[in-house]
Amino acid sequence: MPDVSSVCDKITEILSYDPLHPILFSSGLFLFLFAGFAFFYQFMRRAVMLRMIYVVLFSLYFYYKTSGLFLFLLVGMSVSDYVIGRFLCAARKQSLRKWLVALSLTIDIGVLCYFKYTNFFIGLLNDVSGRDWLDFQNIFLPVGISFFTFQSISYIIDLYKRRIDPADQWIDYLFYLSFFPQLVAGPIVKARDFMPQIRQKPIVVTREMFGMGIFLIISGLFKKAIISDYISLNFVDRIFDNPLLYSGFENLMGVYGYALQIYCDFSGYSDMAIGIALLLGFRFPKNFDAPYHSATITEFWRRWHISLSSWLKDYLYISLGGNRKGLKRQIFNLFVVELLTGIWHGADWNFICWGLYYFVLLAIEKLFLLKYLEKGKFWPHVYTLFLVVVGWAMFVGNDYGVGFGELFHRLFVPTGGVSPVYFLRNYGVLLAVSAVCCTPLIETLWNALKKRTATRVATVLVLLVLSTAYVVGSTNSPFLYFNF
Repeated sequence: MPDVSSVCDKITEILSYDPLHPILFSSGLFLFLFAGFAFFYQFMRRAVMLRMIYVVLFSLYFYYKTSGLFLFLLVGMSVSDYVIGRFLCAARKQSLRKWLVALSLTIDIGVLCYFKYTNFFIGLLNDVSGRDWLDFQNIFLPVGISFFTFQSISYIIDLYKRRIDPADQWIDYLFYLSFFPQLVAGPIVKARDFMPQIRQKPIVVTREMFGMGIFLIISGLFKKAIISDYISLNFVDRIFDNPLLYSGFENLMGVYGYALQIYCDFSGYSDMAIGIALLLGFRFPKNFDAPYHSATITEFWRRWHISLSSWLKDYLYISLGGNRKGLKRQIFNLFVVELLTGIWHGADWNFICWGLYYFVLLAIEKLFLLKYLEKGKFWPHVYTLFLVVVGWAMFVGNDYGVGFGELFHRLFVPTGGVSPVYFLRNYGVLLAVSAVCCTPLIETLWNALKKRTATRVATVLVLLVLSTAYVVGSTNSPFLYFNF
């Protein structure tokens, strides 16, 4: 018989909130819970209201396990924008409609700024004044607030522009805002793309959706649990815990490793989110498209974090005028978008510099460089990858507390240290395998395997066994984009 105390401990673990151990897609606990959830979900595919209540309750539980009682913040935001949305659709005067949109944006952006940027603004005020006018606040950042805030804004703007009809009931909107696959780290799903899917009856999961969903979950788990976590624990963390102990070459390889880590981490999560949604009968937009294969910085931003880039383009860049009002206005609009991109990622000067860094690169391309890059074959890829990796050095500085100037001094000023041959002998295979996972090769191989069922199943089983063994035998680190 099982030990009663151990069973009680397991139940307590499942029901309780532990801020140090949030539930992750790559954890054994989530895989166990999702298997049970998916089993009962199959019996509700035709019962629309029962299915919606079931999914919402699981989503709220999932968020509670991640952010505790901040789930009431999520619920409160859903109530606020649902009510404003109903008034917005009923209003006839354009001035009133604009006031309602302004009210919604004030609430949503105000909540986001309070939790994410209060301490940054306090520090900025104190630095400018030269006095400690205000004390720093101990503010816990709710996981995923940047993502579900943008989704809520998407709903209100789509209603204002009459792109969608309002949610029939509050639970419809709560379903959209809290849907657990993309709740805490995206992809950012626009209201006009997802809302029409909510009340489909019955839920249809085609054979193609099921196969692609399983592949995305397994490949995403492989990227996260094996590639990203292994690089982090055995390579990147070791260097950037104290980068001054290592040579410029090692620091450069550390940033390169971080570039592989953050891609496998974030794209792995996105793949799992898209795959889980497919198994439940919903389609999410693609969030990554081999970004390190890009030949220009412009192309990189069409391939990296596509849902964020698309959101900013649709709701900010085009609203500001896009490229319709001349080159100077286009450059200004680009400045605003890239600055906001940096600020969205976090309240730190590193992120602001990162956003402005990409503004400069994109502006240079649009002004004169793009036409030369489009004529090149190999060198544009080298140019793009190098500049992207340099950009990630700004993220490394933020995550590990590395001095910004010290890190870049190490990267670009030659210093003594370990031999490159010795370094590559120890880590070359790891970096090469990780680099392959960042190319279109994996998707190309999967498409080739579609013709042979036995080979496809065997490939999935091998990836599943490897990933599961690693998940069971190790402690998974949180997804990097939980911090953003």
